[in-house]
Amino acid sequence: MTTPATDHTPDYPPRTPPPPKRPVSPPRPETAGENEDAARRMPVRSGRRGVGMVNRRGANWVLESAPWAAGKARSAIVGQLQKWGYRPAAGTVTAVEAVVTLLVDAATTDPGTRITVHLSDQEGQACILTLSHSTSLTSGHEDGGDDVLHRITAHPSVSGCGTDTGPDGRRTWAVLGL
Repeated sequence: MTTPATDHTPDYPPRTPPPPKRPVSPPRPETAGENEDAARRMPVRSGRRGVGMVNRRGANWVLESAPWAAGKARSAIVGQLQKWGYRPAAGTVTAVEAVVTLLVDAATTDPGTRITVHLSDQEGQACILTLSHSTSLTSGHEDGGDDVLHRITAHPSVSGCGTDTGPDGRRTWAVLGL
């Protein structure tokens, strides 16, 4: 025979212990004074490897390695320069657009699915850099000797340009006076 106490189920759940208290959070790092100066001197990395900038503004865009990438990069670069307060003359804007087109077209000729375009400024000059994220690289020179660097330096506002290759792809850059 069963007793009534063992057959009866309670109408409420059994008592549970209260949840644990949250641990005390560590104090936030201070960002005033010396830490701001140190942070300003540290290089800013864009990407996992490769490009680094110190003491200047910068922006970058990831684009598909496709024929339309040059048009998108041109409008992004000119728009960013205008956001930064640059109002270059019409001839300078034309030179910036032509150089961006040459840089992006050179990056899209490399095998790969994406490229990145980087922009930085300092003292009235802009540095535009393209990076083709390709491990199998081309030399960048055409048979006739008219390579991309010669076409870039043909623009009078270009004060310097260059190219190099690394494990993250081929970097091609130009510095233009604004």
